[in-house]
Amino acid sequence: MANVAQFFWGWLVASLLLGLAMGWISVVQRAGVTGAWGRALWALVAVLLALAATRIVPGRFGYWLDLGLVMFGLYLVGCTVGSCLRAWVVARSTPPA
Repeated sequence: MANVAQFFWGWLVASLLLGLAMGWISVVQRAGVTGAWGRALWALVAVLLALAATRIVPGRFGYWLDLGLVMFGLYLVGCTVGSCLRAWVVARSTPPA
């Protein structure tokens, strides 16, 4: 994993910054994906993480799976930070009632 971070550091930073920008410009809605779709997406993420952790997917495709999961995680972290920063800035800039 260290060589993934060393070789693809530019792509990893870009996914973090893209997530930060998307979190900043998107409208903050705390509802998220719920119901059957939410459970299906969490199940998919769990299966992909299990495949990566047990190294069932060999070779190039396993490498791409690891890289994709790390980039997706950094994107989600950037989205969360950007959304929280925007909510904080908007809350600070509104005049008190």
